[in-house]
Amino acid sequence: MSKRIDQIPAADRPREKLLRKGARALSDQELLAILLGKGTPRIDVMTLAQKLARVIDEKGLDIQCEDLTQFEGIRDAKSTLLLAAIEFARRRIKPEGIRIETPADLLPQIRHYADRKQEHFLCATINGANEVMNVRVVSIGLIDRSPVHPREVFADAIFGPGMRNYRRSQPSEWNPGAIDK
Repeated sequence: MSKRIDQIPAADRPREKLLRKGARALSDQELLAILLGKGTPRIDVMTLAQKLARVIDEKGLDIQCEDLTQFEGIRDAKSTLLLAAIEFARRRIKPEGIRIETPADLLPQIRHYADRKQEHFLCATINGANEVMNVRVVSIGLIDRSPVHPREVFADAIFGPGMRNYRRSQPSEWNPGAIDK
């Protein structure tokens, strides 16, 4: 369990750390805690930020308001603030359109996963011109393995971004022949 803000030494609190060391020195959890501002009476801001980071990792750029408002303390106002921050960063940094020639070219897009305590299996979707379309977490590792199903790895490439919920439809609704048309 994370420490409450008042239990963290003043110099190590996210806002103070950002002012002293700059935004790059903060973990994703700390950055989210700053955006959230405060937790709720039942859940501290650091724990809430940790839970949100996991969902944001799983959804990637396809995250929706409903994904965030499922958490206590996150309503429309806070979820729109987070979505606006994500979209603003996406427009400025533009991971899509960045061309990769070697695996090392992708490193700047995934470097922020280095501070995670668990192994993350990432999937970078690229187009025919080797431009990054999206980077998302497919699986978070366990003690001795990182379970990954090919269906999850290739979902964006086959069905397109935002279509990962294809499993929710009934098999009778699927028409494999429609893909060829």
